[in-house]
Amino acid sequence: MQPGGIGVIERWWVERQEALEQAGYMLRPRFRPGWQPSWTGTNKQFLDFEDGHRIRVPLGMDATRISDGRPVMLKMLPREEGPYELEINKLFSREPLASDPRNHCVHLLDVIELPDDPPIIVHPLLRPFSNPPFQTYGEFVTFFSHICEGVQFMHENHVAHRDCTHGNVMLDPSNMFPESFHPAVIDRSKDFRRKARWHSRTRRPTRYLLIDFGLSRRYDPANGPPLEKPLRGGDKSAPEHQDRVTPCNPFPTDVYYLGNLVREYYMQKCQGFEFMEPLVADMVQNDPTKRPTMDEVVTRFSEIRGKLSTWKLRSRITRKYELWPVTAWKSVSHWYRTIAYVLGRKAAIPEPK
Repeated sequence: MQPGGIGVIERWWVERQEALEQAGYMLRPRFRPGWQPSWTGTNKQFLDFEDGHRIRVPLGMDATRISDGRPVMLKMLPREEGPYELEINKLFSREPLASDPRNHCVHLLDVIELPDDPPIIVHPLLRPFSNPPFQTYGEFVTFFSHICEGVQFMHENHVAHRDCTHGNVMLDPSNMFPESFHPAVIDRSKDFRRKARWHSRTRRPTRYLLIDFGLSRRYDPANGPPLEKPLRGGDKSAPEHQDRVTPCNPFPTDVYYLGNLVREYYMQKCQGFEFMEPLVADMVQNDPTKRPTMDEVVTRFSEIRGKLSTWKLRSRITRKYELWPVTAWKSVSHWYRTIAYVLGRKAAIPEPK
């Protein structure tokens, strides 16, 4: 295969492009029949061109909804996990759950049925929750509030996510990135001609969403606490999963995943997260029965955020071992920006309307 050419997995989508177009979704030029690389005959590398970039995830494909130009993601459901994912997607995308403000599950826009193929689900185009990075502790507080609330809501409806890890938490980019961005190289503009333009979370608050329900399961509360063999997702460090065979309750494991996400990506890498230490320590206990429930996590975090000062919430999150010239330069620009936020009455804990 020539550099930048269509891969085997991508070929599956190319072969279905016309059917997807008839269903109302247009793929990028790279994935249309008859595509010719735009770098042919130039001295440039294929990665310098919009159509030189492959899909980001094996089962996913970016597209545009023809009716309104909305950027979306298509996902082919694997036959083994697909029925579960479709069931959970539909559950949280139907009323009355769909419009509940505590529902942070990504909404299902459409289901495409093609002959002899697994179903293809359609979601809005989202963005990794940590890209761009949080600027303030107040922005982190919004994130953790949303994601805990979302998992709590799932648990209230007897659903364990079972993979609510770093890669399955996203943000809705519609407010922060009003011009959108390139779906394969997300720091570039949609037309690939420049860097993507964006607004901070404080200036344009966003909403955080849970995705990927392939490992999720809904349980009947009448049968008591569920006990199932581990289904290991993105985070394989849960103590109860180490022998891979002993049945365990998946609800406390969800609590562990959220606590470990904060521990690994923020407490261990950044300064100033001491206010999270007692809660996270309880969430990641080795004994799942000693962990707090999601109801308790939400209640305790609400108390924690209520005790954080405005100064703390507006302070810049700094990485450990940051060089002092970098700290000095970033701190000055941060406080100039913060003054503008205060004068513009931007909340220290930015919540979308």
